[in-house]
Amino acid sequence: MIASSQIRSARHALRWNVSELAKLSGMSTSPIKRIEASDGPPNSTEVNIAALQSTLESAGIEFIGTHDDGSGIRIRIRTASPKP
Repeated sequence: MIASSQIRSARHALRWNVSELAKLSGMSTSPIKRIEASDGPPNSTEVNIAALQSTLESAGIEFIGTHDDGSGIRIRIRTASPKP
């Protein structure tokens, strides 16, 4: 499972605000803010985490590492900020 810090980092790397990620992932902003505010594994449903991961991966983010060995992200494709 990806870490909250990876989600936060990925969103920043893409220069998306929380509202943009919410719209693209089909989520509301509240759970995204809650997920990003925590450290370690996100405290959310598997469905929400999968939606965020899929959205960020389709924008060119690769999630690397694990919680135990220093998780991070890699940017594969640089995309412009979407227009909600």
